[in-house]
Amino acid sequence: MKPNNVILKSVTRVAVVIILTFSFYLFMNGHHHPGGGFIGGLSMAAAIVLMYLSFGVEKVRENIRMDFKKLGAIGVLIAIGTGTVSVLFGKPFLTQTFGHYDLPIFGDTELASALIFDTGVALAVIGTAVNIILSISEDH
Repeated sequence: MKPNNVILKSVTRVAVVIILTFSFYLFMNGHHHPGGGFIGGLSMAAAIVLMYLSFGVEKVRENIRMDFKKLGAIGVLIAIGTGTVSVLFGKPFLTQTFGHYDLPIFGDTELASALIFDTGVALAVIGTAVNIILSISEDH
């Protein structure tokens, strides 16, 4: 007999949206306040793992066709690349630069190279955390 997971699946649908929204907030706020790529990526990975637990590995893999090993590697390359770019301009490794731009909808907005670095860190964390959980689940 198959277990009835209606409540778990219903709560997961709402919780994943809330978790992903909060992780995006943590990610975007990270270079001014606590947060950033690591905790934003970790909370995003938690939402993905929650979907795997609620809906099953095969069902989620049908809908999220992503190789998390490659995602982690791409994240590491982006993070290292942002540090290397500053060296090419004669600055120390991982030196940040930023500027203020007047964007049409958002108005005066600060754009920083730290956001690119945080993107790499987030992708590396998501790829690594989800890959570890999936590897453990395959060993049962």
